[in-house]
Amino acid sequence: MSDDVLEIAGVSKRFGDILANDDISLSLARGEIVALLGENGAGKTTLMNVLFGHYVPDSGTVAVMGRPLPPGRPREAISAGIGMVHQHFSLAANLSVLENVMTGSERLFLPMSNTSAARKKLMALSERFGLKVDPEARLGDLSVGEQQRVEILKALYNDAKILVLDEPTAVLTNLEAEKLFSILKDMARLGLSLIFISHKLDEVMATADRIVVLRGGRSVAERRASATSKAELAELMVGRAVSRPMRDHVERGDVVLEAIAISVRIDGVDRLKSIDFTLHAGEVLGIIGVSGNGQTTLAHMISGIVQPKDGDLLLYGKSVGDMSVADVVAAGIGRIPEDRTHEGAIGEMAIWENAILERLGDYSKHGLVDRKSAIVFADRIIKEFDVRGGVPTTRFRLLSGGNMQKLILGRNLIEHPKILLAAQPARGLDEGAVAAVHERILEARRNGTAVLLISEDLDEIMALSDRIQAIVGGRLSPPVNADHADARMLGLMMAGEWAQAMPGREVGHAP
Repeated sequence: MSDDVLEIAGVSKRFGDILANDDISLSLARGEIVALLGENGAGKTTLMNVLFGHYVPDSGTVAVMGRPLPPGRPREAISAGIGMVHQHFSLAANLSVLENVMTGSERLFLPMSNTSAARKKLMALSERFGLKVDPEARLGDLSVGEQQRVEILKALYNDAKILVLDEPTAVLTNLEAEKLFSILKDMARLGLSLIFISHKLDEVMATADRIVVLRGGRSVAERRASATSKAELAELMVGRAVSRPMRDHVERGDVVLEAIAISVRIDGVDRLKSIDFTLHAGEVLGIIGVSGNGQTTLAHMISGIVQPKDGDLLLYGKSVGDMSVADVVAAGIGRIPEDRTHEGAIGEMAIWENAILERLGDYSKHGLVDRKSAIVFADRIIKEFDVRGGVPTTRFRLLSGGNMQKLILGRNLIEHPKILLAAQPARGLDEGAVAAVHERILEARRNGTAVLLISEDLDEIMALSDRIQAIVGGRLSPPVNADHADARMLGLMMAGEWAQAMPGREVGHAP
């Protein structure tokens, strides 16, 4: 590494009463990987949006290769060699990989597009950086990890020398995340400079050369990755020591939800295959599995979004047949969806509107929404669940991902549901927010709520669950007592080796 390729000096940015960035300075050297670490809402994404020209700073400057970068001009940032990979991809699902990569790279009104040269350049970049793609594939048919490769390739196609990745593993499986960071390290060795925004301590420690910590919009610390620890970084992020809560003993109650040989078919494909489970009041039943094995369908079935083809679902001991979403809400089932931006809320609506989405009847008079009482309710959620970055009238989309999640969690838990369906509840959250979410779930369990926890995070499942089942190929394993489970056992269960994981039990193995 030699001279700095990027210099951010004294950047401040305010949104109304919120000071998102407060006099932040940051440098980046050639071939260096810098992690921008901080709580949800600490100002990380705002700073990178200033760098890329999406926001104009109130004060401060940005220089690339020693040359000042005009503020508020994304095209100038791209021309200067800055590429940005957003947390929520800015790609067109109906276009091919090649078409997505080329979009915006050619001048308008050309007589014809030079797709042959573009394809050749794309494949050369794919080969050089180990980002395998099919240029003719339709983007909407690709996995999330493959779509992210396209985002990265699009930045490289525009000759990026500085690559910024905003929460790059927020939507990836563990295996996809490992592959991504291996690629990023190779990129740095080839001379690219990288900034990645994260709050995940393991990936920061394993990948970054240097770590810059933001808290409350300010840069509070800078550390070499080789000279710090996860414990120190967690404390720097939140300003205090952080520890995750531990599950204590709670006497479980009656069965409140039971699935008997339920199968679900979608578009001619069996997504769930004769699954069985029971869920008791005052317990957490953890469903662990690798992404794509039926977790989403299971959550959608319980939420009333899809209906079973075969089998029976019993709620409080009674068969419910086909339940609609309205029936689910009326039955006292709280839902934390895995996709908070598409299934959990409406981005253009205010926080208060999202807070009452599932309980309009409670906040309406004579067919009109009682805005005043709804705002009071939203303000209560904001305060009790520490939702930062807005007031009840703030648009939901302006919240950070973690604060979106806390609002959805609060909307469901504040009225003490009988059953809580929590799908990936801590995905995308910083260490402090994870601890807070886990504590809320365990508190609900202590208060008698039955919790069905669907997660791909082994540590989360083991910390919160009383019993655990693995989902593989749309089938559920028999349950195991979490007190008798370890990472090896659960790994075998997730691989479908149920007989090996649970010797002595006639359980066979998953398909």
